[in-house]
Amino acid sequence: MNSQDVLKKAVALCVALCGASFFVARAHLTNVQSQTRAGGDLSKWRPTRDNSGVGYVGGAVCAECHKKEAASQPSTPMGRAAARGADCEILKTRSPLTFNNGPYTYSITREGGASLYKVSDGRRELSAPVLFCFGQGAAAQTYVLRHEGAFYESRVSFYTGLGGLDLTINHPRAAPPSLEDALGRRMSEEAARGCFACHTTGAAHAARFEPERLTPGLSCEACHGPGERHVAAARAKNLRDPFTYNPADLDALDLSQEFCAACHQGFDAVMSMEGQGGAANIRFQPYRIFNSRAHLLNDRRMGCTACHDPHGPLERDEAFYDSKCTACHLTNAKEQKTRERDASACPVATRGCSTCHMPKVELPGMHFKFTDHWIRIAKPGAPVPR
Repeated sequence: MNSQDVLKKAVALCVALCGASFFVARAHLTNVQSQTRAGGDLSKWRPTRDNSGVGYVGGAVCAECHKKEAASQPSTPMGRAAARGADCEILKTRSPLTFNNGPYTYSITREGGASLYKVSDGRRELSAPVLFCFGQGAAAQTYVLRHEGAFYESRVSFYTGLGGLDLTINHPRAAPPSLEDALGRRMSEEAARGCFACHTTGAAHAARFEPERLTPGLSCEACHGPGERHVAAARAKNLRDPFTYNPADLDALDLSQEFCAACHQGFDAVMSMEGQGGAANIRFQPYRIFNSRAHLLNDRRMGCTACHDPHGPLERDEAFYDSKCTACHLTNAKEQKTRERDASACPVATRGCSTCHMPKVELPGMHFKFTDHWIRIAKPGAPVPR
C-alpha cells in the first residue's frame, strides 16, 4: 500500500470517527431533553423556557430561607447579567461615548438620569433610550433599545478592553444601507425572549412574554424556576414535592450541554451555527468543554459547577483551579493511582494547570481574551481547534 492510500484511509477513518461522535452527542442530547425529573410542573425547567405557568416571587422571598445564597448571588456575573439603562454604572461614568462607522456617528449620552442612544448620518438622527444594559462589562456590554414598538440590539457595544465603543459582535463591519439599519438589529419576539431569558429573570410567563415584569440579572428563579408553589409548599411544611428545580442533580453532560448550554451554547447549538469555527466559538464554554476528552466520561468533576459556584464570585486566580485538576490527576509520577484519582500526572508542572491546558484566547472584535474550556495540551503557536 502506497503512502497516498494510507493517507486516504487515515482521513476516512478520522471523518468516520468525527461523524460517530457527532451522532452520539446528538443522541445523548435528544435523550436528556426528553427526560422527566422530579419537581412537579418544573420537571422540565430550563433557563430559556418557562413552561410552568407558575408565578415568580422575587429574590427577597427566596432570601427568607436561603440567606447565604441570596446574600452572595446578586453580585455574581450572572446576578449582574443585566441592568436597567438608568442604573448602568458604565453609562453613568463613561458619558459621553462616541463611535463612527462609515457615514454614521453613534453616541450614548447621559440625560436626566437616563441614557440616550443616538445614530446620525449627518442629515437625520434616530434616538432611543437605553432600556437595558446586557452584560456586566467584564468583557463587553450591549444595549437593548425600543424603536417603533420593537426591541433592538444596539449596533455598537462598550468594550472594557478598548475603553469605548465598537461594533457589537456578529454585526457586519460594513456600513449599513440605511439609518434604520444602522440603529441596530431588530429582534423578533422569539429572539427577544431568548435574550431576556439569559440576562434577566421573569420576563416570560408560560406563553406570555412580559418584559415589564422582569428582574434585571439572573436571580434564584432563573435557574431553579419560578417559586410560587415552592414557597407555598415550604410554608405549609410540605416536603414531599419541593416544586422547584435543582440543577445540582444533573450529571456532568446534562448540566453542561443541556442546562448551562441553554444560554452559554453547547455542542448541538454550535454545530448548527455558520462561521463559528476555531476562536469564533471560544466564548461558548459548554461547547468547548464538550470536546475535552475527559468530559465524555460524564464525571461530575468535569461539570460546570465543579469549578464554578453560581452562588459566589467568579474565581480569577489561576491557582484556585489547580485543586480541581488534581481531583482527578496525580501530582507526580511516583504517586499511586486510586479509584478517584487515576489520571496521569503532568510531566511539566504541578501548578498553573490552566495556563497550559486552558489557554486564554482573544476573540477577534471582542477586545478580550476568553479562557478556552477545550482542555488539551495546547502547544504555543498551534491553531485554536474547532
